[in-house]
Amino acid sequence: MLLVDDILFSPVKGIMWIFRQIHELAEEELAGEADRIRESLTELYMQLETGEITEEEFEQQEAVLLDRLDALDEEDDVIGYDDADDNEEDEEAK
Repeated sequence: MLLVDDILFSPVKGIMWIFRQIHELAEEELAGEADRIRESLTELYMQLETGEITEEEFEQQEAVLLDRLDALDEEDDVIGYDDADDNEEDEEAK
């Protein structure tokens, strides 16, 4: 019976594997975007210190970058809760 079950469920397992791979790539992309935003913030602070931009320009650009970073953190929190649920389901399936 186990062989028949493996044959019948192999397409489902394949699709689940594809979805997991897509999910992992999306997480990596989000993490990369957060790193780029942090680098932009560092650059922005350096520009302020060297006098390349004014305090007003700095505050405007900083607000935009911090808002984007907060939005990414919120998305990451939501994804993190989904991962915990997936791990519990995987444990139960074993």
